[in-house]
Amino acid sequence: MPILLALDASSSACSVALSLQRGDDEPRLVSRFAMTPREHTRRLLPMIDEVLDEAGVSPAELDAVAYGRGPGSFTGLRIAAGAAQGLAYGLACPLLGVSTLEALALAAHRRHGVEYVATALDARMGEIYVGAWRCRDGNVEALLAEAVISPQRLLLPAAAGPDGWFGIGSGWALWDSMPTEVQAAVSQLDSDAEPAAEEMVLLAARQYAAGERTAPHEAQPIYLRDQVAWQKGG
Repeated sequence: MPILLALDASSSACSVALSLQRGDDEPRLVSRFAMTPREHTRRLLPMIDEVLDEAGVSPAELDAVAYGRGPGSFTGLRIAAGAAQGLAYGLACPLLGVSTLEALALAAHRRHGVEYVATALDARMGEIYVGAWRCRDGNVEALLAEAVISPQRLLLPAAAGPDGWFGIGSGWALWDSMPTEVQAAVSQLDSDAEPAAEEMVLLAARQYAAGERTAPHEAQPIYLRDQVAWQKGG
């Protein structure tokens, strides 16, 4: 099992997680999570040190570094990508970018055992970042391409099971602005949840096992708004 470190600063939360397994020991997951609005730059590096120290791992032992690639706060995404890029350069190890929306979907699956998850993050300017997922046995399958839209335009696939959709993420605080069809399809909500490195490191482990790698100089946050502007301009 590789030793992976994940960082995230895409929201009001700042988090770090490390996954490892030594010999025949059980796999371990060591993490830190704190709500630190506007303090990510100050808190992220000390949290990395805390996690490495608790796990008894030196930076040189890391096989890869993962980071929350977005969507999310522009500033926070750049902070996490920059820190991950700096570590990967210094350690000559690959990077793994992880979707914040996919991490939220996995969090809902792990915490609540739900299968169909609709993720939404507040994108400001009257918009939300959205995605829809099917989660089974710890695996996450995208059912809706990630996008940035107004809450009034949100539509969910008709693939949900009898329990309906589980909505997670800060974007669901805009519930009153969403279509009645969406409100009828969503049976449970957790609008307080933030993306976390704990789920990102698990998703990164699957990427690593599948042979996915990114060179340090290729680290790029995903803003979604840039993609929409490019599509409209093209």
